[in-house]
Amino acid sequence: MPEHDHLTDHEADQLDAHWRALNYLSAAQLYLRANPLLDEPLRPEHIKPRLLGHWGTCPGLGLMYTHLNRMIRRTGRRTMAVWGPGHGAAAVLAGAWLEGTYGELDPDASRDRAGMLRLFRDFSQPGGVPSHTAPDVPGSIQEGGELGYSLAHAYGAAFDHPDLLVCAVIGDGEAETGPLAASWHSNAFLDPVHDGAVLPVLHLNGYKIANPTVLSRLPREELELLLRGYGYEPVFVTADTGTPPAQAHRELAAALDGAVERIDALQQAARSADGPPAGQAEDRPHWPMIVLRTPKGWSGPRELDGLPVEGTWRAHQVPLPAVREDAEQLRALERWLRSYRPDDLFDEDGRPRGQVLEWVPEGSLRLGSVPEANGGRLLRRLPLPALEPHAVPVERPGGDAHEPTRVLGGMLAELMEATRERRDFRLFGPDETDSNHLDGVYEGSPRGWQAGYKPTDEHLGRHGRVLEVLSEHMCQGWLEGYVLTGRHGLFASYEAFANLVASMVAQHVKWVHSAREVTWRRPVASLNYLLTSHAWRQDHNGFSHQDPGFIDHVLNKSPDVVRVYLPPDTNTLLCVTDHALRTKDTVNLIVAAKHGCFDWLDLEQARAHCARGLGVWEWAGTERASEEPDVVLACAGDVPTQEVLAAASLLRSWLPRLAVRVVNVVDIARLTQPSQHPHGLPDPDFDAVFTRDRPVVFAYHGYPWLVHRLAYRRAVHELMSVRGYREAGSTTTPFDMVVRNGMDRYSLVMDVIDRVPGLATRAARVRQAAADLRERHHWYIREHGVDMPEVVNWRWPGR
Repeated sequence: MPEHDHLTDHEADQLDAHWRALNYLSAAQLYLRANPLLDEPLRPEHIKPRLLGHWGTCPGLGLMYTHLNRMIRRTGRRTMAVWGPGHGAAAVLAGAWLEGTYGELDPDASRDRAGMLRLFRDFSQPGGVPSHTAPDVPGSIQEGGELGYSLAHAYGAAFDHPDLLVCAVIGDGEAETGPLAASWHSNAFLDPVHDGAVLPVLHLNGYKIANPTVLSRLPREELELLLRGYGYEPVFVTADTGTPPAQAHRELAAALDGAVERIDALQQAARSADGPPAGQAEDRPHWPMIVLRTPKGWSGPRELDGLPVEGTWRAHQVPLPAVREDAEQLRALERWLRSYRPDDLFDEDGRPRGQVLEWVPEGSLRLGSVPEANGGRLLRRLPLPALEPHAVPVERPGGDAHEPTRVLGGMLAELMEATRERRDFRLFGPDETDSNHLDGVYEGSPRGWQAGYKPTDEHLGRHGRVLEVLSEHMCQGWLEGYVLTGRHGLFASYEAFANLVASMVAQHVKWVHSAREVTWRRPVASLNYLLTSHAWRQDHNGFSHQDPGFIDHVLNKSPDVVRVYLPPDTNTLLCVTDHALRTKDTVNLIVAAKHGCFDWLDLEQARAHCARGLGVWEWAGTERASEEPDVVLACAGDVPTQEVLAAASLLRSWLPRLAVRVVNVVDIARLTQPSQHPHGLPDPDFDAVFTRDRPVVFAYHGYPWLVHRLAYRRAVHELMSVRGYREAGSTTTPFDMVVRNGMDRYSLVMDVIDRVPGLATRAARVRQAAADLRERHHWYIREHGVDMPEVVNWRWPGR
């Protein structure tokens, strides 16, 4: 850390003026609906009827906003901030208003008296802006309602943005969460040559809502050892209740200057020689970080009713909660607001005075205007490869089999190669690229890795764009930060463990949904999931790995954002992935097989089928032209498709006069109506496929009640029997998984016999034969440990 004083007295006064202005604007947003410049004594009618928001973290966030401005103005460095304590939105909004960004994006929030009043009145009010750093807040890429994602978001933003500095302001309450605790390890994946830098600022203000925070109570030596163990070089800046603001400004300015100088040195050293030679752990850069300790609610009310407020948990939300009813609290509020000397900060028209704006950057260097924080401004269309070279040939349905994800890995390798120079696509996953049979992607890029190397390592490289870490939270956070700052990505995971990031994807869906309503937000690339190693082929890992519930979770969210695709074979997976990587402002969930899967459609057929979202496979059914079927066999998912086609072949052999229609569904939202989801199928189109009055036996990849929920308004719904995963699993054989859950071909045949009118009597022997085969299966797998030959060797017979 440099020893010299980084600020003159005049510069310290200028920074303090900006910080006081931020604090005034932040506090006033919580309280005022009139009298914005305190031209007259405060009266109850000047106060909002509902006081909503959080004060406690605002002074610390405002202090960082002030000093990041100075650093940017001094160095010209393109910088964005990720505000972990999103409850402090008032401070971030105040910073955007002072720098002029907010008024440029919303002319009603101009940098004058009228705009100031608009800023105050809109905050946390109906028809205004939320109390968190939502999409309405310029410069923000996360809401911060659910805590723990700031550091992962910051690293995701820094990946492949070599000239960008991302300051992650981390709340000490947030630091107690699992996702944040894991995210410290992100520095082992940051490439100093091709990536930008992340500067973590751990903001210790001591308290959560009503409890002390763990890290704030650690002795300094213990905390420093912890952070150094994570691979950082921490610099401590401490301000107590009695610390003169000028001293805090000097210490923070010196810490920030030193951190940026250290970052510059690390990047220059790495880039001058294109990085150190692989092979030694000590080659990994140890990046600087700042530990900023300030009192919670600093500069606010010292006490209330004889109890301390500043520096305690009582400052967390609204420190003076009854100002409309309590005259003494109203006077305390006025003393508090006037303590910032607003007359010195704003002229009579409400415009900030010169000293307030002295260190505010200009143009796109402002924190609220940095393009990366509105990533759609930087988004470029991916150079997606042609599918023809990767598609598998299909001479006849079911004539051959491939591993869909292995084929997809080749397509992703070509995409990695096509984006080698522009570096705007990455694959993220929790140590499962090989397991998920996507290892062909290494032909286009190795795994990114900055720590030590050993001779036995494979597919590691300092500049790799395949990122693997055994934390789904980190992968999700990296991907969110990456796409929100203008790039594209894919998250591949075991299906069962996608549930670990359920709340994270919910927050992202809410962000995208809200961002669509913010006129100045540009669309960003979609968040894409590939879930494989799915429930039906986790027979070897057992019950713990068998859970298709992530589909339900996603489809519960905003229908204008979420999409779910269940490609039944290799070529449909290629088509669906190609589509998903072209979309914007959605969350695309693709569930596909990694094990050998029959090829049903050639590429042309797959394209048409995926475009429709569902369709009748005429080659698989036995219905006669111009006549309605006796029964519809429907399927969604690769294993359900195989079982439905096996059931169709049995019915063709055992009951040749039965007219069977086979329907495959790729886009599960097609089952619902257009009023419920943009991909919903109109009733006439749905009825044309599923009929209005014939029984439907549906084999579905996930929990069967989802299909019922989606189709409950359809005319045929009362005649639908849905079979799927019903929480019956174990370490067993692949076919036993479908038997345990009643989705096997024999159960489907029996279901058809039971539901087609008059068939139960005529086909009693056929039904008994199917039941006997299910019984034979039970003793066969216990005797031999594998599935029956008629199951293992089954092939689609054709016509």
